Amino acid sequence: MSQPWDYIAKLVCIGDSGTGKSSLTIRLCEGRFSPSHDVTIGVEFGSRIVPVGPPASLELGINELSHTATGPLSDAPSDESVNSGLPSPPRKPQNPANQKRMKLSLWDTAGQETYKSITRSYFRGASGALLVFDISRRSTFVSCTQWLQDLRQIAEEGIVVILVGNKTDLAGQGSGSNHRQVTQQEAEEWCRMNNVIRYTETSAKSGDGVERAFLEVAERIYRNIEVGKYDLNDRRSGVKGFGASGGANTGVPRTVTLGMDDAMRRGSGWSGGCC
Repeated sequence: MSQPWDYIAKLVCIGDSGTGKSSLTIRLCEGRFSPSHDVTIGVEFGSRIVPVGPPASLELGINELSHTATGPLSDAPSDESVNSGLPSPPRKPQNPANQKRMKLSLWDTAGQETYKSITRSYFRGASGALLVFDISRRSTFVSCTQWLQDLRQIAEEGIVVILVGNKTDLAGQGSGSNHRQVTQQEAEEWCRMNNVIRYTETSAKSGDGVERAFLEVAERIYRNIEVGKYDLNDRRSGVKGFGASGGANTGVPRTVTLGMDDAMRRGSGWSGGCC
């Protein structure tokens, strides 16, 4: 029997309360949207196994992503290939049997100030983070600066962070139906100023952009693994190779809701691991 995944990585979803962090996690793990969701107390957990690296990244266009001067990823082809007018070199055939898989261990944290002392402790050992704001509430975008500062103070150096503008379904096409308060240009400029690699927009309600957002974080982490940026034997790195967790995994996506006491017990017993 083949192994269900090659790597496991800890990701945290952070941002103000009501921005849709839990809805994004549920959409990714369970493929559904719930119009009503209780406020997260402490932290909730979910998991999803996703493909990383080729051939899956080729189909999604993620394999062609490149650094710009400011750090964000770009889907555009290189200037050299565009200006020369020459076709891109043929891609080498890929064997799907060699597809790498990563299990994302998702930690959906509470956004309320009341729980910040608890949720900050869960930043430790994370290899990736989705910093989420609501495009229809400017205050949640303004708060991103403080969230990022808290994350970088506590998480390991080099954590992969992308900024996510959620609730694009509220940005209607007609006059009077557009509730957008933060433009894409503003968010991209914020990323450049704060050295965040990428800005992307999502709608947990429709599902638009949700899987792509998580896949981009996973792909970045995978590339860091490939170049040796993580010590897979060090639990603080937030990444493990298969077999290091010491337990079988069925590969079935799930979301588990924990109460305050359960979350604190799990946090105290975890001591910096990625799951």
